[in-house]
Amino acid sequence: MRNTTLAILASLLAAGTAAKADPAYRASDIVGRFAPAPDLGQSRALCIGTESECGKAVAAPPNPSNFDLVVNFEYNSATLTKSARENLDEFAKALRDPRLSQSAFEVGGYTDAKGGDSFNLDLSARRAGSVVEYLKNQGVDTQKLEARGYGANNPVSADPLDAANRRVETRLKTR
Repeated sequence: MRNTTLAILASLLAAGTAAKADPAYRASDIVGRFAPAPDLGQSRALCIGTESECGKAVAAPPNPSNFDLVVNFEYNSATLTKSARENLDEFAKALRDPRLSQSAFEVGGYTDAKGGDSFNLDLSARRAGSVVEYLKNQGVDTQKLEARGYGANNPVSADPLDAANRRVETRLKTR
């Protein structure tokens, strides 16, 4: 009986590890990154110091404007992988969130340094376009998205031939 119970538990654990992997991020992460901060009115604070020190305005920390979609591609391909689609599903949820309804985004495609400049620019544009098309099929208003290809510019890896450079990022567009 004990061996049977252990065998059942082992098979359940094995089945659990074979389940679908979690996306690299959640829609709430993206909304939190890009949603405008609520207007809480003027803040108040105490300052311990001289009048001239306390009168200085403190600048708010900069709001990050880009987000790596963790959408990577196979060599010479603009076809979305399963993990890329799972990550884009979360991005689509975020873009449908009312807090991002007035936001517009640039979807930038990149390549590694293999191949010529014109080939890489074309491939990176196709990668960005495949992301926008996928998001459109998920119900996202594509009027809020602009696909752009950047080729092998701005590698994320020190090795320009690294597969990590074959990616798509998004940036909040300022209006």
